[in-house]
Amino acid sequence: MSSRPTQKDVAIRAGVSQATVSMVLGGATTQSVSAETVLRIRAVAEELGYVPNRFAQALKTRRTMTIACIVPDITNPFYPGLIRGVQKIAQDHDYDVIAVNTDGIPARERHFLDWARQGRVDGVIGVFFTVRVQDFVPLLDIGIPVVRIESAKKRGGDLAIDDIFVDSHAAAISVTEHLIAKGHRRIAMVAGTGGPQGVRVEGYREVLGRAGIEPLVIIENDFSEGAGFRAAEAILATGYEPTAIFAANDLMAIGVMQALRERSIAIPGEIAVFGFDDISAARLVTPPLSTVAQFQDRMGEKAAEILIERLSGSRSGKGTIEEMPFQLIERGTV
Repeated sequence: MSSRPTQKDVAIRAGVSQATVSMVLGGATTQSVSAETVLRIRAVAEELGYVPNRFAQALKTRRTMTIACIVPDITNPFYPGLIRGVQKIAQDHDYDVIAVNTDGIPARERHFLDWARQGRVDGVIGVFFTVRVQDFVPLLDIGIPVVRIESAKKRGGDLAIDDIFVDSHAAAISVTEHLIAKGHRRIAMVAGTGGPQGVRVEGYREVLGRAGIEPLVIIENDFSEGAGFRAAEAILATGYEPTAIFAANDLMAIGVMQALRERSIAIPGEIAVFGFDDISAARLVTPPLSTVAQFQDRMGEKAAEILIERLSGSRSGKGTIEEMPFQLIERGTV
């Protein structure tokens, strides 16, 4: 016997044909094989330490049993929850998940779409900041389905691109209206570049415009804590004298809070802070951060469910659009 057990080794030990072993361990329909034989084959495979050769299976089935999850910032605590949701559903269907990071850079987003076309994965789930719908056509043409996770409703036209989204525009409106209802009349906003920035800032501006309140928006290069810190310093240097700061994500909000603490500005006594995403750290900072929950684990699960339906053939035709819920979470910063 070789150092790495093969299907032939399993077949000899189990007293069945190699074709039967291949059928059982390869995940094919086993109606023609008795339940007792299936259990015996699996027990022998475990006893021998047999591990399927994914490369050989891919050549035979033209399936890698792998899904790509493409995100703009894998260090942002929002995305691990999303990836975990994808993985939860994927593993139930014997798929592995590869997560890759683009930094929201156009060239890197296109690079990973090209990478997916090379037969490395069976499907793609992603958060894309810059690529256009036409950039997905080469994937669809070779049978690789795509599910986009968006911050606003989008349409792929006749293309079989499925979208799930949280209405960030509506969420930003809800946050801004909530702050006004709390008595705030000087509300500044900080955001990074690209991604959800446009629709969230638009919602904020829309509410302030209706209320006759002057807006102040500071746009940084990214959505990091450092960017939030710098944006808060910029706000404080303008003379705007905000009583509340709305950050386009929680990392920026935490950076804002750090800048305010360094200046001994009381939160929320002097300046209230509201974030967006409800990452785990939002509950751990002092005071706990008020924010918008997007339920990223559910988003990941829904995206994976849709993708696997495409892969199995149970979903076909034009792309679909599914809206996911959001919820304002008031904690100690407002």
